[in-house]
Amino acid sequence: MDYNTQREKLMMPEYGRHVQEMINYVKNLPDKEKRNEQIQAVVAVMGTLNPQLRDINDFKHKLWDHVQIISDFQIDIDSPYPTPTKETLHTRPDPIPLQKSPIKAAHYGRNIQNMIEVIAAREDDEVKTYMIKTLASYMKQQYLIWNKDSVSEETIFKDIYRLSDGRITVPEDVHIGTGQTEMHVHPRNNNQNRNLNFRKGKNNNNNNNKRWKNNNR
Repeated sequence: MDYNTQREKLMMPEYGRHVQEMINYVKNLPDKEKRNEQIQAVVAVMGTLNPQLRDINDFKHKLWDHVQIISDFQIDIDSPYPTPTKETLHTRPDPIPLQKSPIKAAHYGRNIQNMIEVIAAREDDEVKTYMIKTLASYMKQQYLIWNKDSVSEETIFKDIYRLSDGRITVPEDVHIGTGQTEMHVHPRNNNQNRNLNFRKGKNNNNNNNKRWKNNNR
């Protein structure tokens, strides 16, 4: 018996074993002109077997790159596109630089910490005062995510002073409210209110009909 586990590993399983065998056949042809002729037919078959590639920009370029991958970059042909190499294909992307400095207050997050750094570096003016007020309002929202009850503006102002290492002092004329959360009516309560109003309206219509009948007897 011939099992797949005993066969050559498929380089790109989506094309199947027959395509890989055809590419290996072309790869072993001694005449390069013959290889160039035969590989055109193989690329056409690959495009037919994977019509979804037609939605990709320059899909033919993809097919020729896949020929090189399936041949393990060992096929010598004249490709109409630049020939990729193993090194370019398997090159790791550049790592994304991450900020390693610890977050001073996890419940506010790093974005607020970065905002505080930007505001602290700015000279005192009306724009800076507006930025501080906006920052305080946003910090209050973030605080209430963790503490559902309330938070005073004095607590927020102290946090701004602490997180800025004393570089930002909130002006006295800046206020962000009492810190109490707003009450929202749950959609289920809205439905209940609509049903209650409907019943009230129905009862009122019944009462009006009774009075009309009594008046016309």
